[in-house]
Amino acid sequence: MRLEPHTSKRSDLEGSVATDLAPQSDRRSRPHTSSPLNHYIYSMEFFDYFSQLYGDRWPALLEALKGEGNAVRLQFGEALEPYFLDEASVFAAKTLDVHPGMDVLDMCAAPGGKSLVIASMLQGEGSLQSNDRSPDRRLRLTHVLENSLPASWLGIVKVTGYDGVKFGLHKKESYDRILLDAPCSSDRHVLNSPAHLEVWSAKRVKRLSVEQGALLASAVDALRPGGTLVYGTCALSPLENDKVVEKILKKRPAMRVAPIDDIPPGAERTEFGVHVLPDTSEGRGPIYCAKLTKF
Repeated sequence: MRLEPHTSKRSDLEGSVATDLAPQSDRRSRPHTSSPLNHYIYSMEFFDYFSQLYGDRWPALLEALKGEGNAVRLQFGEALEPYFLDEASVFAAKTLDVHPGMDVLDMCAAPGGKSLVIASMLQGEGSLQSNDRSPDRRLRLTHVLENSLPASWLGIVKVTGYDGVKFGLHKKESYDRILLDAPCSSDRHVLNSPAHLEVWSAKRVKRLSVEQGALLASAVDALRPGGTLVYGTCALSPLENDKVVEKILKKRPAMRVAPIDDIPPGAERTEFGVHVLPDTSEGRGPIYCAKLTKF
């Protein structure tokens, strides 16, 4: 495996949680103080938003989000480092239906758990490009892959640092399978992180959905005809999930929703995909994924 240089200056909004500060519009509208009262006000926006979205279900879902997750141990050799990944994330990666010999892109790959699952399906045949534009997260990604994969699987893996929105332009129709685990609100992480909870806003959810749409359009353009793409997030809001898929289906008429047959216990089917939520799935998730094919 080789680590390629970072080629983009943009390093915000990477991985499963968007870790930048609030957008400029949000910063200007908020006082520059972190008093308990202000923290309470900002926190209430989060709770009010999802209370309206989930209604009577929200209290139970909230408690489940605060609880323990449901991780599985990935280990591909006694001398290799184990990696613990939410069982719903394993499901999302396996939904891609990868086979040995395929060319696969994991567009926003850090910290690397889903790339491990994909590499295990390739079995050292084909190619896997594990991409992440954040230098810090890419270092973590490289460590995970180098220390958790057998040498025979590692040889087909390439780590890159490109901006995901550029793949559709520079790598048009280059991949048989693409996993887009898009940077998202990562609401379970936000709930358990006061710093992230303070900068959460409904405006931020809308902004992320626009960026997710741009990444998904790029992924669609980089996918070969006949190929399969899985779009996923760990967000709770439909704005970051089904609504993003709905828009791409209108903009790219060659794309079709593919069925996802086997889903985790307690997972829920949505209009375009599957949503795994911890209150009904024994702590798994939250994970949303939709499977699309290109004709």
